[in-house]
Amino acid sequence: MNKQQLANKIWASANKMRSKIEANEYKDYILGFIFYKFLSEQEVRFAKENDLTDLTQLIEEDAQTVNWVQNNLGYFIAYDNLYSTWTSKYFDFQIANVRDALSAFTRLISPTHKKVFSGIFDTLQTGLKKLGTSDAEQTHAVSDLLSLIKDIPMNGRQDYDVLGFIYEYLISQFAANAGKKAGEFYTPHEVSLLMSEIVAYHLKDRSQIEIYDPTSGSGSLLINIGKSVARHIQQDNCIKYYAQELKQNTYNLTRMNLIMRGIVPDNIIARNGDTLKDDWPYFDENDKENTYHPLHVDAVVSNPPYSQSWTPPRKPKNGEMGEVNPRFDDYGIAPKGKADYAFLLHDLYHLKTDGIMTIVLPHGVLFRGDAGDGSEGSIRQQLIENDNIEAIIGLPSDIFFGTGIPTIVMVLRKSRSTSDVLIIDASKGFKKEGKKNKLRASDIKRIVDTYVAKKEEQKFSRLVSKEEIRANGYNLNIPRYVNSSDDVETWDLYATMFGGVPKSELTAMNDYWQAFAGLDDSLFKATDTPQTEFKVEDIRKTVENYPSVKGFKNLYAEKFGGFSGMLRHHLLDNMLSLNIAAEEDAITFYIFKQLEQMPLVDRFEAYQLFADKWQTISQDLEIIQSEGFEATRVV
Repeated sequence: MNKQQLANKIWASANKMRSKIEANEYKDYILGFIFYKFLSEQEVRFAKENDLTDLTQLIEEDAQTVNWVQNNLGYFIAYDNLYSTWTSKYFDFQIANVRDALSAFTRLISPTHKKVFSGIFDTLQTGLKKLGTSDAEQTHAVSDLLSLIKDIPMNGRQDYDVLGFIYEYLISQFAANAGKKAGEFYTPHEVSLLMSEIVAYHLKDRSQIEIYDPTSGSGSLLINIGKSVARHIQQDNCIKYYAQELKQNTYNLTRMNLIMRGIVPDNIIARNGDTLKDDWPYFDENDKENTYHPLHVDAVVSNPPYSQSWTPPRKPKNGEMGEVNPRFDDYGIAPKGKADYAFLLHDLYHLKTDGIMTIVLPHGVLFRGDAGDGSEGSIRQQLIENDNIEAIIGLPSDIFFGTGIPTIVMVLRKSRSTSDVLIIDASKGFKKEGKKNKLRASDIKRIVDTYVAKKEEQKFSRLVSKEEIRANGYNLNIPRYVNSSDDVETWDLYATMFGGVPKSELTAMNDYWQAFAGLDDSLFKATDTPQTEFKVEDIRKTVENYPSVKGFKNLYAEKFGGFSGMLRHHLLDNMLSLNIAAEEDAITFYIFKQLEQMPLVDRFEAYQLFADKWQTISQDLEIIQSEGFEATRVV
């Protein structure tokens, strides 16, 4: 069973088991138990690797063993409280075992790891009573959950292992079923990947990186950024993750998700608090003076709640002192009914001078309020005049859970060498999946490649000068600059009634006539009307035998003649040891390289064909690498 099949099985069972419990609540139980299983099995693996084969020796009364485990893992779980012990009890398992274990976990966290683990199971612990009205009902519900997740492997050879895949898949499925509440904890994987690739390109030459998400949700956005950046870094543990989240249960999800991806606890700095009200600098409540840390990072990524009400800093009245807030002082205060620009300015403030930020926002931030009105319009004007806005990417509607409104990704920097703004209208590139729209792999790659090359493409992207934006009153509404509307369809009634091929229809096929030089003259003859006539009877034969058409076919065959051999070399020769992510990059590069000088073939459509197959190929490779080549012979 590959990871997708396992994830589907677990989700189907979990969705059935949750009965009348809201998806938004039930996710906290199953994800909490997956995390507890992870911690238990991590401790078991650590003990066995260090020659402690008798796990019954893991007892709280043995202070030396407790300290040894705590110093290495940051926590301690006694033998009686291990996940494997629970599942071995069969009919002797009781809900009291879980309550006792979670209380003991809180008590036995290493003092140096309190900020990472403290309170991480609070949501699970307080919510157990919702799984049944009696201890017997709760015991039955938890037993079913423990049995459901027992097949999830907790270690993987690939960067994006089975555990991480299943965890994010479950979060996405719960989000799809959680209605409007989904936006509180989940950014669709494809949007997250788009933002990650943009950030990773900017940071690719750095060896130590700090990234920050001030509205972290489940933490998936931070993790994807880290994964994309890590592709360019050889050493381990050189990315530090800062996260802040308002809701306690979602804050716990952030920490669980980061820990399970193998990120060392020292590189996880997470806070539970209101981002706009309770800003970094970070300090320890017990020692504020010596632990003050003004936060400035290499990258900030966020998907804040859209157009949320907030309480702006108090302005001075009648000579009084107002609230000093360096996040907003240079740009202005967002209106209290819409906090979008408050989040944006918060993110921008925490960037290093050479950093980059990406933020998801509603379209309204591009045009609401006239310049000079003291709120959104004037903030937008300041951002343009300071050359902070590097790119605006319009996304399709219905792409986020919980809302159908169209959104944008805005890319901002503190320091740029140019003042042009790249505007991309990517609203037409998606596939329909159920009731939602979803970015395809080719849509993401097209956007990222356009951003990297700062390329202009008709109906898709334009580099817009500061002067043009000024002339438009700092209105950044995408249709003002990029017209992606479809051409008006026309019909030639004369040709329909009397025959002939309209010259206008031939003009629309100029790309073909350029690729097949001379073919149009061989097929058509001009008349004294707006129509042309065919010169030949057998059109197919003429086209197939025409020299430039044959040349086109030969060029394509030459470009991809070695494709099978390349695939064999990259995927089969070293299938047990190859780096799956690296091979994906290598094959993608090959496809794009071969199509560089190839007319008519859309590189991104070709890439999509590969991307559609890659999901199956990569999962097969993971099975072969984890189970051995014998797995290929299992029917």
